[in-house]
Amino acid sequence: MKAIILAAGKGTRLKPLTDNKPKALVEVQGKTLLEICILKLKKNGFTDIVINVHHFAEQIIDFVNKNNFGVNIFISDERDLLLDTGGAILKAKDYFAGEKAFLVYNVDILSDIDLFELYNTHVNSSALATLAVKDRPTTRQLLFDLEGKLCQWKNVKTGEIKYAAEPFGALTPYAFSGIHVISTDIYNYISQKGAFSIIDTYLELAKNHLIRAYVHNYSKWYDMGRYQLLKEFDKNGKIDLFF
Repeated sequence: MKAIILAAGKGTRLKPLTDNKPKALVEVQGKTLLEICILKLKKNGFTDIVINVHHFAEQIIDFVNKNNFGVNIFISDERDLLLDTGGAILKAKDYFAGEKAFLVYNVDILSDIDLFELYNTHVNSSALATLAVKDRPTTRQLLFDLEGKLCQWKNVKTGEIKYAAEPFGALTPYAFSGIHVISTDIYNYISQKGAFSIIDTYLELAKNHLIRAYVHNYSKWYDMGRYQLLKEFDKNGKIDLFF
């Protein structure tokens, strides 16, 4: 199984920790966020991992070269242009040639979600993408119908709504967990170029393809991309539960 860790972001929410290092190398209880992600993916059966880089890219490349994690690691270099989530996934296309699907994991997420189960749930379905979602507070909701199909996106603060598919029955709002599995067939349908959000792509493709929810309400989930939350977890959390 193959995966990509999205690690290229500038980590502005983690300042000042990211003033002289990438967010992927910020540490929680003595381990970098990147190492935690790699070990979690390895534990769940992933053998080939792509890491995209931009902000302090050389530090990530050096870190990977100096550590043997027992998996194959490839670098997707975005030093010339930060491509956002969708652009990063498109740039990594060649790494997933010949595969049915691949997993995407944001480097600043800690979760005990079962990635093997998520992956297999997706490949045994007809979905183009399967998004891990959770019932938790968020200002940007993804709304799914009774069949688990993505139908809308909503900005709770502004009231803006983006429509995708016609719903079957009532809609339920969830927060995206930054973890998803994508069929490589998606590359046949992506029309955007350069930097773009994968969520916008999902909303567009959901008009004609199944983008479905994987609800993991009983999993632990933490956003380590925020300075205060990271500091609180670093003091009180149990990091060994997540890899």
